[in-house]
Amino acid sequence: MDIRPEYLDVAGAAVYLGTGERFIRRLVAERRVVFYKVGGHVRFKVSDLEAYAQAGRVAPIEVRWHGGRAVA
Repeated sequence: MDIRPEYLDVAGAAVYLGTGERFIRRLVAERRVVFYKVGGHVRFKVSDLEAYAQAGRVAPIEVRWHGGRAVA
């Protein structure tokens, strides 16, 4: 039986986002990310972590050059 986890623990969330566990715990304490309590454990849905990451997306700007200088 192949079970693919839909919910990650703190360590798994840290690996998924490429951060440390301490950062994930701070996000939970500050209620900046959706999480679920399962008994005494904190779990994260992969789709919620992806939504958190996408909310921080910064679109690139177009830079034009004029006279050897960048003009935004």
